Amino acid sequence: MSRLPVIVGFGGYNAAGRSSFHHGFRRLVIETLDARARQETLAGLAVMMKLVSVSDGRYQDGQGNPLTLAEIETRYAAEILDSTLVRRIGKQHLDVDAAHWQKSLTASVADGQALSFTTTRKQLPEPLPANWTVEHLDNGEVRVAIQGSCDFKVDSYRELPVKSAGQLPTGFEPGELYSSRFHPRGLQMSVVAATDAIRSIGLPWKDIVDRVQPDEIAVFSGSIMSQLDENGFGGLMQSRLKGSRVSAKQLPLGLNTMPADFINAYVLGSVGTTGSVTGACATFLYNLQKGIEVITSGRARVALVGNAEAPINQECIDGYGAMGALATEEGLRQVGGREEVDFRRASRPFGENCGFTLAESSQYVVLMDDALALELGADIHGAVTDVFINADGFKKSISAPGPGNYLTLAKAVAAATQLIGPDGVRQRSFVHAHGSSTPANRVTESELLDRVAGAFGIEQWPVAAVKAYLGHSLATASGDQVIAALGTFKYGIVPGIKTIDRVADDVHRKHLSIETRDRVLGEQQLDVCFINSKGFGGNNATGLVISPRLAEKMLKKRHGEAAFAAYDAKRQQTRANAEEYDRRALLGELDIIYNFGNDLIDEQLIEIDSDGIQVPGFAQVLRYKKDERFADMLD
Repeated sequence: MSRLPVIVGFGGYNAAGRSSFHHGFRRLVIETLDARARQETLAGLAVMMKLVSVSDGRYQDGQGNPLTLAEIETRYAAEILDSTLVRRIGKQHLDVDAAHWQKSLTASVADGQALSFTTTRKQLPEPLPANWTVEHLDNGEVRVAIQGSCDFKVDSYRELPVKSAGQLPTGFEPGELYSSRFHPRGLQMSVVAATDAIRSIGLPWKDIVDRVQPDEIAVFSGSIMSQLDENGFGGLMQSRLKGSRVSAKQLPLGLNTMPADFINAYVLGSVGTTGSVTGACATFLYNLQKGIEVITSGRARVALVGNAEAPINQECIDGYGAMGALATEEGLRQVGGREEVDFRRASRPFGENCGFTLAESSQYVVLMDDALALELGADIHGAVTDVFINADGFKKSISAPGPGNYLTLAKAVAAATQLIGPDGVRQRSFVHAHGSSTPANRVTESELLDRVAGAFGIEQWPVAAVKAYLGHSLATASGDQVIAALGTFKYGIVPGIKTIDRVADDVHRKHLSIETRDRVLGEQQLDVCFINSKGFGGNNATGLVISPRLAEKMLKKRHGEAAFAAYDAKRQQTRANAEEYDRRALLGELDIIYNFGNDLIDEQLIEIDSDGIQVPGFAQVLRYKKDERFADMLD
């Protein structure tokens, strides 16, 4: 009997703000929320963005005057809304109107003349070019005379054609929340996002660790673009060309596996299974599949799954832009049909569009097997039963869509049909589409969704595409989708694609319902969400997320009403603890976990025998698991 991987915590940060307790989701559907929820979300963002401060648990403005939630909304709502989600790239990332680069320049002089300049002796190139003559002066200086011509690299600035991205709320800097010296932005985001997910559980992490063996906690996390800012691979690659030295930190901190490594070493102190599976834009689902596998098989009882991506830099913009994949200012001008460009509507899934919009995000979910969740009284926000992954076969273009996604989605729908029946899928399921906002995607993915819906008798299948608000966060993109799906289960709202006025004519939607406004479900209950993701190179994945209502129904049947009632009683305290964290987080008290150099394990104190291993600092002994997989193959 497989263990059910239930979601007992989730968190992170993206262009909508903090994800735990559905605050990021609430930003997506803020027009549809009731006044209290809307004002709480705006207040939390105001504190994150440093528009409002907190003293003695009370909000106040820059002059120290107290503020109510309603006053925060009145005074700051417009600025908050304009400074979240997809928008024009801010100068905290780079100046898109004057991006720095080096221009090649060839200088030449007339016959018989020389180009002359003075510099210091130690700045001379090695070896000295053949057409250079050097005269030594006083104080270590030299005069250089160049005959003929010479090539120079000259600082220059240019306007970038791509000017929009999904960015963390303006004013929120993750590196300010802990001692983040020399950490690339992606790793900063990993630390604060993993903390948010762990805090959201409502149980002390040590209580969880003490109930499981040391190797029964797993972490799967990474990034597909590595860490490309100056503290990671970006600085490593640029140092020599800029005339500076490579640091000892740039290479190791640039590795794409480093988010998992940082979480193990500085957040959890874990000695369990770890790794990072990369699958282009489907990477979160690839890692989620690993989390599901280790829990359903019993190899782990807890898994932290997530990704971090910080691609808003000139190199990523140049690279994806050279492929023609990004929405440019001129492309948006043509799509909008007017000179003025609304960068907040740059990402336009299933509408008239011209390319995707890069975004930064870090999202994590905490999975736990159902028995441990009931034992601890952990809250359940949903469950994940399957992730299906398939490649495209032979391809002409590595970046083009292919047939693999037909396999993943059809298998996911078939799996859900076995779980809740054909009518359950037809009436209580919805889709979070990849919805990248490229002209090719709107046709190929809509045709895929439409054909699969027809094959399973689904009519008016609700389709969401949150890249419309958040942009495309690459490795983390399907994490954004999963956490938005949990928001729908909580609030009964399917986010509409509000960045488009109408669905494009070439979109297939005979069996689909693609709305440009939020869909309020009312009495209708959705129990299953299909998370669809397509990645460059033929990396296709579809995940199956089920609602907390359905997960609890399954647990009652498996464990019995009495056991579930006892669990529910314990869960009340867990919820109270979690809500206390949320209350403090809304006031800016995020309590980041960064344990550097403390509680180190003395290897000499590890006790090993034929039954197991006792690791210092862990309550339980690591017992070797009995393995009978190949017993019948030997005498």
